[in-house]
Formats: sequence, structure tokens, C-alpha cells
Amino acid sequence: MVNSKSRSDQKTRALPSKQDVLDFIQSSDEKVGKREIARAFGIKGADRIPLKALLREMTDEGLIAGSKKSLRQPSKLPSVTVVRITGRDQDGEFVAVPDNWSDEDGAPPQIIVQGKRKGPESAAGVGDRLLARIDKIDDETYAYQARPIKKLSSAPRSLLGIFRKQGSGGVIDPIDKKQLKEWRVQASDTKEAEDGELVRFEIARSRGYGVPAARVVERLGNPKDRKAISLIAIHAHGIPDQFPQAVLAEAEAATPPGPEGREDLTALPLLTIDPQDARDHDDAVYAAPDDDPKNPGGHIVIVAIADVAAYVRPGSALDREAKMRGNSVYFPDRVVPMLPERISNNLCSLVEGETRPCMAVRMVFDKDGHKRDHRFTRALMRSAASLTYQQAQAAIDGQPDDVTGPLLEPVLKPLWAAYDSLAKAREQRGPLDLDLPERKILLDDQGEIADIVSPPRLTAHKLIEEFMIAANVAAAETLEAKKVPVVYRVHDAPSEAKIASLTDFLHSLDLKLARAGVLKPAHFNRILSQSRETPSAELVAEVVLRSQAQAEYTVGNLGHFGLNLRRYAHFTSPIRRYADLLIHRALIRSLGFGEGGLSDTEMEGLDETAEAISLTERRAMAAERDTVDRLVASFLADRVGARFEAKVSGVTRSGLFVRLNDTGADGFVPASTIGEEYYYHDETHQALVGEDTGSAYQLGDRVTVRLVEAIPTAGALRFELLTEGRKLGIKRRPSSRARVARSRSGPGPSRKKKSSAAKKTAKTTSNKTGGRAKRRR
Repeated sequence: MVNSKSRSDQKTRALPSKQDVLDFIQSSDEKVGKREIARAFGIKGADRIPLKALLREMTDEGLIAGSKKSLRQPSKLPSVTVVRITGRDQDGEFVAVPDNWSDEDGAPPQIIVQGKRKGPESAAGVGDRLLARIDKIDDETYAYQARPIKKLSSAPRSLLGIFRKQGSGGVIDPIDKKQLKEWRVQASDTKEAEDGELVRFEIARSRGYGVPAARVVERLGNPKDRKAISLIAIHAHGIPDQFPQAVLAEAEAATPPGPEGREDLTALPLLTIDPQDARDHDDAVYAAPDDDPKNPGGHIVIVAIADVAAYVRPGSALDREAKMRGNSVYFPDRVVPMLPERISNNLCSLVEGETRPCMAVRMVFDKDGHKRDHRFTRALMRSAASLTYQQAQAAIDGQPDDVTGPLLEPVLKPLWAAYDSLAKAREQRGPLDLDLPERKILLDDQGEIADIVSPPRLTAHKLIEEFMIAANVAAAETLEAKKVPVVYRVHDAPSEAKIASLTDFLHSLDLKLARAGVLKPAHFNRILSQSRETPSAELVAEVVLRSQAQAEYTVGNLGHFGLNLRRYAHFTSPIRRYADLLIHRALIRSLGFGEGGLSDTEMEGLDETAEAISLTERRAMAAERDTVDRLVASFLADRVGARFEAKVSGVTRSGLFVRLNDTGADGFVPASTIGEEYYYHDETHQALVGEDTGSAYQLGDRVTVRLVEAIPTAGALRFELLTEGRKLGIKRRPSSRARVARSRSGPGPSRKKKSSAAKKTAKTTSNKTGGRAKRRR
């Protein structure tokens, strides 16, 4: 190797390679910094700029560590170590770093995780920890490769909080409702965060018996910015919101398929009917009377869906990213899409007047809405119009506009006639009749909440929903007939434990869940119908809803209890759900529709894929719910002290959850703030009952509350009750002597303890129990 002196005597030459730099550092007996490297390789003047970039790149890759005045090779990792998965590369492989890495050693080395997906890492994800065998590799990007041995219990993942400067260091107030406590931050771990800034942080390991501290990992800006509220949920739930360059490049290079092998549906006046704020249009519908004399009064319905499989091929970068995301995530101010905008909002959006490839199903129904036949096709279509629900409904109700006027007789009325038939079949089928309102947040141009509304449920909504359900059933039936594996959308019947609890509750209202054989939705509908004209109607609907299982994706068919269907799959939204893309591919393969069909590798891993996308769906639901909670808390933050009309939406030992009538906002009333007596939880009656007087608050009760505290960053609202409890005729639980003494002499030690705990719960408890989870069919 050329020594330092001989190199410094040479003229300026080309930039050294990374290996040259490493060899020089290793061979030097003295401290090596950027200056020494520049002198050694004869780099002067402006040539130092690319050298600086090279050294920064080597530091980022973990090849060297230290400061610009003292560079060194990072310490070698042991042959078996714990790594933490930080993301995926452009090929979809997991990338990791050593789990226990000190910032003093510079940037951690990048590790590529090797192994088949059926290995220990198959169920792992970003943020998980693996025990792995480590090998040094000669690669420009990765310093090591890891072969997983087993997945370890997850360490606390990075959290989000508000940094408060104190002296040279500071504290962090986490935004997690369950972590509302301060974490101290040393001066060296602040990452120069400013006071009041939103940061991502990790809990640093404590040495010995030291108090655990926090370490700022990333600065995220002003938490009061309304646009940061959904960003908080994105970061908190680990939702990927940036597409890798390889994925974007594939999307940009995508080109529409030709007409070969496709049926021409461009002459049919297919319509898209969507919400006013729809970002994409992936389904279109058409209906006409059936002219077959053997089917008098029947209808033909065509549902056309964007052919995403024509662009997103199995194993591609686009496919790997879509599979990892699982679904699009919808926030009031933004969408985190499953696919890049070039695919979702352009090539696969059924834009009015533009020819688009599609997967379509032609269904024939009799006059009573029963399906007689169906046939799938891969086709080309051209949307005749892009309508909103309100626009289509107004036309049917006698108020057409310039767009819907010409479409009313030839297109819209046949759609409504077909729906009338399908509605008869739906009523005969008897799905679960839970049509509870959902709140929708409307934002102004500045991202502030303009209003919180419960949009009316229009016939236009029901029409599209019923046509989509029919198409989904047809897809499942076709794949079963072809004996191709199906990723079903299943909704299991309620568990025996939930049924027992519901039965006890209904008995307290003199209602009986009559059962004769297998439990069916009709049994619940009968209860809902009996209570509909009573003061307990909303209460019964809430309890019935909570008794239901959660829908999910599986390759084993359990049927869909809520829809009362024997088989059901998701076919109608491949732009935003990976499950639907899998169904499209399965249909392409089984029906011989050409390229883009389900691969053998995909078929082998459908079990794991179904489980993974079920988890991403739940993640999306939690993130969407948290964002709404934070927006609403921000909206109400300046109304502390105001009175609101509400209803009790949840009952726990710790207190009551309440939902405000005007905004649908959910908050908590600690049990310790209710009345002057001890309140106990009566599970059978879903009530908190005063032990001395029998005064009670029950699920569904209408109450007046006062807002006591609003924490926007946590989405938490705390209220106090202004309404006295009512007598339910519940047999009171006998008071213990201690409780009697406490009621006479004031709160004793045990009461103070409970009160403190309840106050803590008030700040840390969300509307998880009380809030109505958004059910996705």
C-alpha cells in the first residue's frame, strides 16, 4: 500500500474508492480524519467536496464511524446478535440495524435480512426484533447480512411526543393516551429539538438502576399545525407514507394494455357514483331490463372495476409495496394510498370519457332480485359520467341537473329499477339491520374543522353497496367453482360468551333473544325491531353491535354473518385493498384472461398474506380513528367549561364514556367525579350503580355534561356529569361496613386511592370502549 508521504507528493487524482479509504484508516497508526485522508490521496481545493460526500455516504452506510476529525471503522458485530428491522429495500427485503447501538459509534451499519419468507422472520414486520446470525459481506450498501434464528418479543417502539426544553436537556410529553407521563431527555439526546416541537422518541436503556430516559429520534415540526394531526397517526402506527424510488419508477413506466383479448364495453353508458370528495373512481355500474322472455321483469346489471392487475404484476416493486401496505388509509385531510398516484388516480381511475381497462361481471337477476346467472370478462370501458351520490339521488328525486338530465331515463332509472329488485332479495335474505350513523369531519381551506356531520343515508348509497355485494359474491362463487384458492372476507357469528352477556342484558329490558337452532342475523333483527319505538332503541343497537365479531380475511370460508351470505370475497376496490387485487388475479388465472394472474408463489402464501392484510386493515382503522379523535379534541379545546347534550356510549369500572349529540365526539367521565357515593359496575345492566341510593347511569342514557379538559395531541376529552342518575330497579349490592363508614365520614384512604386512579384513567383512557368501531364489510 502507498504510504501517506508518497501519496501527498502526488498530483491531484481521482476520488479513492471506499475500500481504499477503509484500507488507509486500518493501516494508520495515528488519528485519521477528513484532512488526513485528503492529504493521503492528494485531494485539494474543490476536490474536497466530493470526498466529503463520499465519507458522509460511508458513514450513513455504517462503513466508518466517528467525527470528521477522527474517523474509524465501526466495531465488528458479534456473529450472533439482535437486530431491529427498520424497513424494506427496493426488492422488498427487510433491512435492519443492530438493536443495541450507541449514538457515540456513529450511524449504525445497514444489515440485509436474508432467508425465505417461511422462516422465523415470516411474521416479522418493521420495528420487530430478530435474533440472527451475522456475516460481513462485500456490498456497497450493506455491511452485513443477517440470517434470522427467531423473532424476539418487541421492544417498546418509537413513540411520539411534545418536547419541552428544560436547561440543557428537556422532557417529552407523549401523545399516546396510555403514556401520558414525562420522559427526561439528556442534552446529548435532544437532536437539537426546539421547545414545543413534535418529536419521535425512543425509551433509552437505563444503566444499572437509573431512571429510564428518552432519546429523540426524529423532529416532526409544529404539533399545532392541523396537517400534522394525521401525520401523528401515520408515525404512531408505523404506516408507510413514502414510496421507494423503484416503486415510483415502475408506476411512471406503466402503459395501458391494448384491446387484445378484451371485450369492448365502451358503448355502454357505465357510470361512477362516488362521494363528493372521492380521490379515485374504481367502480362503475350499468343496468338494463332483461329482454329474455324467460325472465320477465328481470334485470341485467354490469359492475366494472378498474383492472389494477394489468399494471401491478406479482413480484414487482409495485406489488411488494402494495402488499406491505395492505390498503389505503383515509384521513380527513389526506390519503395514504396503497398504490402511487400515477396508478390510483390516473391509469386505474375510471375517469369520465376516458377508455380504461377493467374487470367486469355481467349479472342477470329475476324480478325478485335473485341472481340467475353471471359471467366475468376482461374488458375496455369508458365512463359516461362521474356522479356524486347526492347528484344521482337528486335526479331520481326530480331535480336533475345539466349532467344527470340526459341520463335520467336511459341510465339512472334502469339502475334504480334493478336496485328495487335486489332490495327485495336483500330483505328476504335478512342481513343484520344495523344502520347506525357515522360522523364525517369537514375541513376548511386552512385545514381547520368547519363542521362535524352525520351525512344522510341515501338510496344511491344503498344501490352502489348492493351492486358491489352482488359482484363480490359472484367472484367468490366463480373461484370456488374453478377450485382456485380464495381470500374470503369473513365475518364469524358472535361468540358464545358475547351471546350470553347480550342475553343477560336484554333480559334486564324484558327482551328475549329467541333462538331456534343456528343463530342468524334475523334473531338480532327481531330484537332491534321490537326496541325501535322504545327509549332503549339506541341502547339495544349499541349492545348488539358490540356483540358482533370483527370481519377479517382468511382462506378458510366461515361465511359472512352480518350480510347473511355463505360465501363472500372482496373484488370491487383493488386500487385501495390488496385483498381485491388478489381476487382479480385469481379470476384472471382461473378464467384464462391472460397476463397478471395469481402466481404459484402467491397461492402458496395466501394464508400468511390474508393474516397480514387483516392486520394492516386494523392498523388503518386505528389510525383513522385516532386522527378523528385528535381533530375533534382540537376543535373543542377552546370550549372547556361548555355544556353539551350527550348519551352514555360505554360503561366501565373506571367511569362512563359519553358521545356528544352535535359532534359525535367521545370523551370520559371518571367514576370518582360522579355523585357523593361509591358507584359499582353492573355488567348485566351495562350500568354504574350508586351503592347507597341505587341511582344509576346506563349505556344509552341521555345526559348533560360539562367539558373539563381537552388534550388535542392525545385526542382525549374529559367531562363531568350534570345529570342525576335514575332508578333502574336494580337490586342494590349490599354495602360493606367500610363503604358505609366512608359514606358517612367522607372519602377514606381507599376512596382517595380509587379517586387518584380514576383521575389518571380520565387522562389516559380513550374512546376505545365507548366509540363505535367503523365496521368494514
